[in-house]
Amino acid sequence: MRALHAYAQSDPSRLVYEDAPVPMLTPGDVLVRVHASGVSPGELDWPGVWLRHDGTPRTPPIVPGHEVAGVVDTVGPATSGLAVGDEVFGYIDVRRDGADAEYVAASASELVPKPATLTHAQAAAVPLSGLTAWQALFVQGNLQRGQRVLVHGGAGGVGSYAVQLARWRGAHVTATSSGRDAGLVRELGADEVIDYRTQRFEETVSELDLVFDTVGGGTWERSWQVLRPGGRLVSIVVPRPPERDADDGRRAIWFVVEIDREQLREIGGLIDAGLVRPIVSDVLPLERGLDVYGHGRLHGGPGKVVLLVAGASESDPDGSVAVEAETAVAR
Repeated sequence: MRALHAYAQSDPSRLVYEDAPVPMLTPGDVLVRVHASGVSPGELDWPGVWLRHDGTPRTPPIVPGHEVAGVVDTVGPATSGLAVGDEVFGYIDVRRDGADAEYVAASASELVPKPATLTHAQAAAVPLSGLTAWQALFVQGNLQRGQRVLVHGGAGGVGSYAVQLARWRGAHVTATSSGRDAGLVRELGADEVIDYRTQRFEETVSELDLVFDTVGGGTWERSWQVLRPGGRLVSIVVPRPPERDADDGRRAIWFVVEIDREQLREIGGLIDAGLVRPIVSDVLPLERGLDVYGHGRLHGGPGKVVLLVAGASESDPDGSVAVEAETAVAR
């Protein structure tokens, strides 16, 4: 098979698109014929990607890309719940090779049925970002109907889900974004949008129940100031900000997303019900994966970049037709 190989941590220049062996299955696994994989530009920086479960270093090359949408090709030993031909999507263990390849081995416990209303490329943009937003709002932030939440980066890969999920829960949603993306963020469900380039959010909002920070830096400290007593500041940014507890009950929390099949299944149900939708900025063929890893590299707009694996050359050798079609549908 063909795959994208990473040969060094935090060094996208060491990515190579080349031949690779089809992965072996262990008990509980399925082999997925990858149709699309979602891109996290900073994945090559994640320490866990370069470690085995026992904490020892993995030997390069590794295959990045741990959001997958595809079709079950083979069912491994002692595996139940999935069958050959099932269309699935999921967020898979980062300590194993990922889905920037024609095939990936994944635990059946990490996969759920692909939302019927989505293409594979759209579905690949859901798992990591959708789960992160869900857990930030509802697990860490305990967001309830009628509460007031501020989402930083409302047009981003994670923020776009957070805006939609908070609106679905019945919260009053304020989000920050660029002026260019303000219309999209309102369309996703934000009651108010603050252009971070021209406005300081702390001069606009206060007494918030929850702030979800996907930006970090000075934004984190300023976000602490706009919480009500008892409010929560939830962050996923790297480098990790400090956790903090105040006498008035305010809490600052940092967390790392966990694989959760039932949460992902619920998100898929909201998508099929038309209540949540993925935002895809670019869809590129797998061999273009060299262009999308690393902060500040190719990113054409709001939402998530997706690599198209199966079928990337069916209608156009360079994938450009697929890119235009997928992006138009997603927006």
